[in-house]
Amino acid sequence: MRSDLLRRSAFVTSALLLGGCFHLTAGDKTREEFQPPRRIDPAAIAVPDGYRIEPIATGLTYPTSVTFDDQGTPYVIEAGYSYGEDFTEPRLLRINPDGGHTVVAKGAHPPWTGVVFHQGAFYVAEGGTEGGGRIVRITPDGTLTPIVSGLPSLGDHHTNGPAAGPDGALYFSVGTATNAGVVGPDSANAESINWLSRDAGFHDIPCRDITLRGLNFTSPDPRTPAPDDTATTGAFVPFGTATKPDQVIRGRVPCSGAVFRLAPGATSPELVAWGFRNPYGLAFSPEGQLYVTENGHDERGSRPIFGAGDYLWAVEPGRWYGFPDFVGGRAVNQEWFKPSGQEHPPQFLLAEHPAPPPQPVAFFGVHSSSNGVDFSRGGTFGHRGLAFVAQFGDQAPDTGKVMSPVGYKVVRVDVGNGVIQDFAANKDKGNGGPASHLGTGGLERPIAVRFNPDNGALYVVDFGVMTVLGKDIKPYRETGVLWRITPTGKKEGP
Repeated sequence: MRSDLLRRSAFVTSALLLGGCFHLTAGDKTREEFQPPRRIDPAAIAVPDGYRIEPIATGLTYPTSVTFDDQGTPYVIEAGYSYGEDFTEPRLLRINPDGGHTVVAKGAHPPWTGVVFHQGAFYVAEGGTEGGGRIVRITPDGTLTPIVSGLPSLGDHHTNGPAAGPDGALYFSVGTATNAGVVGPDSANAESINWLSRDAGFHDIPCRDITLRGLNFTSPDPRTPAPDDTATTGAFVPFGTATKPDQVIRGRVPCSGAVFRLAPGATSPELVAWGFRNPYGLAFSPEGQLYVTENGHDERGSRPIFGAGDYLWAVEPGRWYGFPDFVGGRAVNQEWFKPSGQEHPPQFLLAEHPAPPPQPVAFFGVHSSSNGVDFSRGGTFGHRGLAFVAQFGDQAPDTGKVMSPVGYKVVRVDVGNGVIQDFAANKDKGNGGPASHLGTGGLERPIAVRFNPDNGALYVVDFGVMTVLGKDIKPYRETGVLWRITPTGKKEGP
C-alpha cells in the first residue's frame, strides 16, 4: 500500500500538499489514453491485513452511489451524465446475486449523484445539469415523485446527497455554479463543462445578502466566434455583467454552496449551513454529527486559485464556511494561493464577511476530489467512528497541474485528530494513479462508499475510466464497478 498521509494541522497539511500540486507539469501522459475493455483484478488493490476486496457488479455506466433496502440488497444509481458532456439515461439498478442488475427506475435531470433508502423508499439527488436540481422519491415499484424542485445546480457543481438524519429528515447539498464565484470561459468547454452555452444567465446565488467589493474580471468571450472578443464579469452575476463597489447581492434559499434539511413530509428545504464550494458527500457519525466533504478550488477560469485541497467539515447549523474568499478556513489573499503566472494572489470579492469561517476536520490532497463519505458503526468490520472517503482522483490538467496522480483510492479519517490513512489503494511501485494508468485491473475512480446495514462490509462505487487530454475530458461508458470490502477474520484496528 502506498504511504499513508498524516495531517494534524493546516501547517503540516500545506507542506504535505506540495507532493500533490506544483506549478510545473509532471509530464504524465498515460492518463490521457485508454483502450477498452477495462481489466478487473482485485489482486491489484491493497487493503489492510484481515480484509479482502472483490468486484460485485461490473459494466456500469457512470455509477455514483449505492444504498441498501431493508433486506440488505444493494442498489446502485447510474448518473446519466459525466463531465466530458456525455449524456446517457439516469437509472436506479438493483444488483442481483449473480452480479447482474434489474432496472428499477429511469429518470431525468442528470447527473444523479446520490441515493439513500429511507423509510421504505429510495431518495435520489438529481444533480440538475439539465432542468435544475431535484430530490425525488422512488418507491420499490419504480414510481418516481419529485419532492423538491428548482434547485440552483445548472453549473459546474450539482445537487448532492442525500443522507438520512437521526431526526428522520433528509439532508442534501447544492454546489456552486463556478470555480471561485465568477462565471468564466472555463464553463464553456464543449469537451469538459459546457453549461454556459445552455444557461447563459446562470450564476452563483448567496444564501444571505452580501456586499461586493466590485472586482471585475475581463476574459475571452466564448459566446462569439471572434477570438479577440472579451467580456467583463463580476461576482455572483451572469457572465458579461460587471459589478460596482458596495453593490448588494440579495440572498435567497435555495442557494449555491450550501447544505439543506428537508423535514419529513416537507417540500421546502431549510438552510443548514452555507459558504461551501462543492459540498459533495454527506454522512452522520454514530454520535449523530453531520459531516460533509468539500471539493476545493481549481486553478482555472477568471479567478483561478492555486493549491486548494479538499476538506472534511463538521457541519454547524447556521455557520458560513468561507466561499468565495476562504479556502479550508484560510483567506485566499495569501501568497500560497497565487496562481502560476500571476503577480498577486486572489483578492477578496466580498466587502464584508458574514463571520470568520471554522477550520476543517481533515485536509485531503489538492485535486484529490474527495467525494463520498460514510462512517463505520463498528460490527464485524471494525473501525467504529472512523470516516471512510472515496477519492475520485485528479482531473489534471483541466483543474490544475499536479506532480503525480492524486487520489484514486479510499481513505479512512479519524475525525478526532484529522489523521488520514489509505484503506484501499492500487498497488504500484511509482506515484500511483488509476488502474488504466498503471496497466492493472484495480481501482479507477472511487466516487462513493457505503457500509451495508449490519456494518459487515464496505461497498465502493467506482465511476469507471475517465481520461483527461489537455482541457478535454473523455469518460468511458460501461467501465464502472461496484466493489465490496469485507473482513476475513484477522482485522487491523479496533
